[in-house]
Parts: sequence; C-alpha cells; structure tokens
Amino acid sequence: MVDAARKGEDVLLVAATGAGKTLAGFLPSIIDLIDSPLEGLHTLYISPLKALAVDVQRNLLTPIEEMDLPIRVETRSGDTPSNRKQRQRSRPPQMLLTTPESLSLLLSYPEAQTMFAGLKTIIVDEIHAFAKEKRGDLLSLALSRLQRLAPEVRRIGLSATISDPDAYRGWLSTDGDIDSVALVRGEPGATPELSILTPQDRVPWAGHSGRYAARQVMDLIEAHDASIIFCNTRSLCELIFQDLWSVNDRQLPIGVHHGSLSIEARRKVEAAMAEGRLRALVATASLDMGLDWGNVDLVAQMGSPKGSSRFLQRVGRANHRLDEASKGMIVPGNRFEYLEARACLDAIADDELDPEIFRPGALDVLAQHVMGVACAGPFDEAELLAEIRTAAPYASLDKETWRKVLELNATGGYALKAYDKYRRLVETGPGKWRISTPKVAARHRLNAGVIVDNVMMDLRFRNGRHIGRVEESFGSTLSIGDAFFFSGMSLEVEGFKDSDILVRASRKEGRIVSYGGQRMSMSTHLARRVRQFLADPTQWRRFPDDVREWLDVQSRRSLLPEPHELLVETFPHEGHHYMCIYSFEGWNAHQSLGMLVTKRMDEAGLKPMSWVANDYALAISSIEPVADPRPLFSPDILEEEFREWVEESHLLRRAFREVAVIGGLVERQHPGQRKTGKQVSFSTDLIYDVLKKYEPSHLLLRAAWDDARARMTELGRLVRLVDRAAETMIHVAAERVTPMAVPLMVNIGREQAPGGSADEALLVAAEEDLVAQAMRLD
Repeated sequence: MVDAARKGEDVLLVAATGAGKTLAGFLPSIIDLIDSPLEGLHTLYISPLKALAVDVQRNLLTPIEEMDLPIRVETRSGDTPSNRKQRQRSRPPQMLLTTPESLSLLLSYPEAQTMFAGLKTIIVDEIHAFAKEKRGDLLSLALSRLQRLAPEVRRIGLSATISDPDAYRGWLSTDGDIDSVALVRGEPGATPELSILTPQDRVPWAGHSGRYAARQVMDLIEAHDASIIFCNTRSLCELIFQDLWSVNDRQLPIGVHHGSLSIEARRKVEAAMAEGRLRALVATASLDMGLDWGNVDLVAQMGSPKGSSRFLQRVGRANHRLDEASKGMIVPGNRFEYLEARACLDAIADDELDPEIFRPGALDVLAQHVMGVACAGPFDEAELLAEIRTAAPYASLDKETWRKVLELNATGGYALKAYDKYRRLVETGPGKWRISTPKVAARHRLNAGVIVDNVMMDLRFRNGRHIGRVEESFGSTLSIGDAFFFSGMSLEVEGFKDSDILVRASRKEGRIVSYGGQRMSMSTHLARRVRQFLADPTQWRRFPDDVREWLDVQSRRSLLPEPHELLVETFPHEGHHYMCIYSFEGWNAHQSLGMLVTKRMDEAGLKPMSWVANDYALAISSIEPVADPRPLFSPDILEEEFREWVEESHLLRRAFREVAVIGGLVERQHPGQRKTGKQVSFSTDLIYDVLKKYEPSHLLLRAAWDDARARMTELGRLVRLVDRAAETMIHVAAERVTPMAVPLMVNIGREQAPGGSADEALLVAAEEDLVAQAMRLD
C-alpha cells in the first residue's frame, strides 16, 4: 500500500478480516503527514456504518497517540453535534471519518470548494457493502465531485470478500479504466474451520430457521468463550433469542442485536461483548461489518446464509486474528437447506464467492446529487454532465435523460410544473443553473440521503425511555393488553400516543414482531450447486442418512432433474390438485411467478386456490387438475401480464414512494417539523396517481419501474426460469405427494393454520402423514 502511494496510484486492497486492512489503508497518509505536516483535510475515510467510523477512530488514534503525532482525527455523521459540524467545514481535521450521506451533505455547502481543495486521499472501506446499491451511486457521484475539487486525490478501496476485483476496480476508477487502479491482495490467513450442525434426531422436512436445534446451539455457546448467532431476519433474531433463553439452564449472559433496537440498546450489548461480559449475541446483518471482537471463537448461522460471501463475511467476525482459524457453523433449517449449506461450504473451499452484479446508476439518486451540487453554487450543465460521466454507474448517461433530470429539479416534470413547490432550480442563461431560493438549500439538506425507512412506530416505556421501533404495519395490529417479544423482553401494550406505542415489561407470552421487506434469496451459484447435487448420486455419501433416503425415494417415485431441467410435478392431495415447480430461483422470483401463473390458471378455468413458495420451489393448489403445465409458462407471460400485475400490486407504489423521497419530490422534513410516515405515503400516493394518469413517462415512474423490476421481483431470475421452461420442462404426473414436495406441502398447512399448541400438534400429525405417503414406495 505504501509502494502504491509513492507511485501515486489508486488502489483496491482485498484481504481477509483481521489482516489489518484499515491500518494499511491509513498508513500512507500517516507517513505523508509525518513527512509533510499540513493543516486542513488530508484524508477522507468513508464507511457504510456510523459505528464502523467510530470503531476505526478508536483503533486509529492508538498508533497516532503512541507516536505522539499532531494529527487530528474526527468523525462526522448524523449523530455529530451541529457546532462541531460547522467547525469542521471551516477548520477540518487532517483525517475525517464519515458516511456517504454525510459526505454528500458536506459537498452541498459553498465551503466545499476550499474544504476539499487540498484533499490527498479518499479511503472507501467495506466497498462491497454498498458499491452495487443506491448508496454506492451516491458515493460514486460524490467521488466525481471530489475529483474536480481536488484533481490529484488518490482513491483507496478496502474489502474482505469480493469475487470480481476487476468490477470494483472499474467502479473505483476515475474514468472506468480498470488498469488505473492497482490491486493489492493480502495474505489469505488461516483457513476457517467450517461445518454443518447435524441434528440429534433428523434433518427437518420444513422450516428455514434452525429453531429445532436450540438445545444443541446452547451447548455450543456453553463450550465456547463467546459466540455470535446470526439470523437472516429481525423476527427470527427475536425468536432464536427466546428459544435459547428457554434452554439456558446455566443462566449464561446472552444478548440480542438488530437494526430496529434503539441505538442505546445496541451500543450497550456491543460494549458488553467487547468487554467479555456476554457469552453470546443473537444478531442480524446489523453485525455483518466493522465490529471486531477478538474473544469471539464461534459464529453460528441459523438457517442458510444464502450466499458464500455472506457466510465468510460473518465467520470473519470470529477471532479477528490472521494466524488463527475462525470457526463457523451452519444450522440448516430443512433438507433442502442442508444441501444448500453443503453447497456453501464447497463453494468456499473452491474460492467461489457470490457473483457481483452491477447495474446502471439510479436516476432518483442522480437528481438528488444535482440538487446538492446546486446548493453549493451555480453550475454549467455541460460541465456537470462531463463530471458525472466519470462516475462508473453513470458513464453511459445520455443527454436526453440528463435533460429530464434537470427538468425534474426545475419543475417537477410536465404534470407538476404548475406547482411552485417543485421549482427548485432555475436556468439563468443557456445551460447555466442555480437554486431558485436559499430556502431550497435548507430543505435539501434536511431531506438528503438514499435510505428510506419503512413507516415506523417508536416503542417507549411510560417514563419516556426509548426501546426501539417496529413497522407501522405490525404496530397497527396491536391493541391495549397485547404482548409481544422485543429486545429479548415480553412487552405489554399500555396505550398509544401519536406514533409511539407505550409498553411495560410483562410476563405474558408474546407474539414475535413481524417485519416487511424482501427475504434474501439463495445466490445463483449455490442454486447451481444444489441442482448438481440432485443429479449426482455419487455426492450423496456426504449427506446424513435421512437426506440420502429422501433423495433416493424421490428418484424412484418421481425423478431428480438434471441441472438444466425444470421439473414440474402434479398430484392430487386431500380433494385438491397440486402443481409443484422446482426451479431453485429463489423465494422472491417464486412469489412473482405464483402471482402470474395463478392468474393464467384462473383464466384457463383451473380454479387456483393458493400457492406457497420457498427458495427451491413453488406449489400451487387448484380445484381442477393441470394436465399440461407448458402453456402456463409461455415467455409472453413477462410482457403484458407482468406489467399489469406490477401496476396493480403494491410493489410499484412502494418503489415510487422511495424514489419520490430520494428524488426530492416529497420531503420527509421541513424546518422544525417532521412528516409522519403516513403523511409521506399519502403525499407520494397522490403524486403517483397524477403522474400515472397525466405523465406515465415521468422520470421517477421510470426509476420506480427500474426498482420494482430489479430489486423487488428478481426479474432476471424470473426471466431465466420462464425462458428455459418451454425447452427443458419435465412433467411428472404422480399418484400422490412426492418426497421433494413435502417441504412445500407442510408450509401450506403452517401458513393457513391459526396459532396455538393444539394446532401445532395437528400440524405435526399432518406432517407425519404427508411424509408417510411421500416415502412409501408401493
């Protein structure tokens, strides 16, 4: 890293967690400041997490203080006091640690020109965490602006787990030239010790949480100094914590950590973990990055991690010492997940990480960036376009789209131009632009950012203490006296006040908080490996006996498809007919397909009733049997029918709400007041209806469509599934339920049944009956 700095090169550093990436990124800056001391900003460090910036400051100050260097290091985020923010703009430290959002705000001030003029180095940490997302678009645009303000600035990217370094070198470069960014690889370190937890009795047929193994996981916690138990969702995090607590016979101190808890609650358990006062922490992706505790000697993943990179990233939270092997374990939720867990470990052994999928830059983010530039001072549209095109996500931005972005900021678009509130930019001469009034800058800075939260409600005790937040969709189902589990406690609702839910600690049995949002889908390369397992019986000797038996009976009763084939099974069950499609394209794609196929079945008179999906397959029930499934999957399903479905569903409205907020059409805050989530939703719904009727080609409707297609429905996987259906479909008409269908059929029962232990007993009996039918060979 020092050699690259001496040559003046941009550089991407890829090294294992615990290898010392962060200090390697800062070392050239420390050397430069020793050799050539200066006042003013020298190095800008950008992190995806506020907590990571604080952590780095703590670790960076130690060597600086030990060497007694006159280098000021400060952080800047949404939590930084306003007087310090103001002082940082006029008298910045030599090293400033910040986030993409705070950097964009800094660039929106007129002082940006002088503040960043002497900048020498930009360090982007955990580059994999946001380069492909909207936050990455925002940062890439900010980097292009910084390059204009400080032409000699060097860029450094840091990452532990990426499969395609060249893609990130292109993203990091100033003009898309990969060769202009040197690649430095760290030593790989000790090979992690990875395993799959084998259940004491059998691998379950259904479920995706690993909850059945609570006793075994508690035994592991007892056998290790400190463990992190990762869960894929906040709801599961609370469930697993309760399950572990119920079998915590030795009363070991364990905690819970996820993004909906208050920042105070999270910092409290982080400190307890760092000081060795906790034996285990049950956590979500809120701990995926940046918090490194050397005493952690086990990472367990409840359910599948859904990707080899994600699992490696999480295992990297253990030990944090390069010469000692980290220990990671997957607790599979069901038999398919056992295959997926095995595929994940094989992929890691073969150095195959999750594929890196970059997409063109989002237009709502671009609109926000342009407003930030205008807040700092007037601009020339041709010069700004040239600058923006140096940002990799926007390299191919065409002039027509560029003009629409300017029009959006100047008038709101054709359908909204009569309203003064949308006139934020004015053209003062050919191609010359400035903000319409000084108030526009104040409103922009209040509302900037690309993270749009779901509508949330705060949880508080009567004394006002804030515990955390739940989504309004869950909060609206609660009544006074209801109990639910949150932050490891049972909370009883005492009342409601504005957007607050007032609660007290309770001994009641509570519900688990539910959260919206996408479920993570199995990565494409793990899906490919699972398909290969099915088709290659020589691999089965590595599986537990019950998994081998399951696959063997499936091959005799129906068939196991080749990797390129699409198996569709139909069979009768309890007076209804079922169609199971085994595509392995992920839960999100299967949800979309379920909507589309049932619509076609309805039009064909097959009387569909319901469907259930997991990452591996989709099952649809109907009153009439499906004799030939091929017509239901013709490629034209993705044309008019897909468009109609998306427009009728909540997907597009939700996507539009996000892009309208990011693009500045709807403001979350005015000086002195903040809109409630309901008010924001109401405003965006009104604008959406107007634009859909009068200006369907509006830039933000286009941006919403891009979001709905790419993120919410995994359209690419859906297209591949439909494309191969006609050519590779194999239809098996079975006499009764098949072994591979059991996990889906069990879920149909679970999703339709009300809660309660009696119902659970009935479901267990129904599952046993299903299994007996499926595994019978006569």
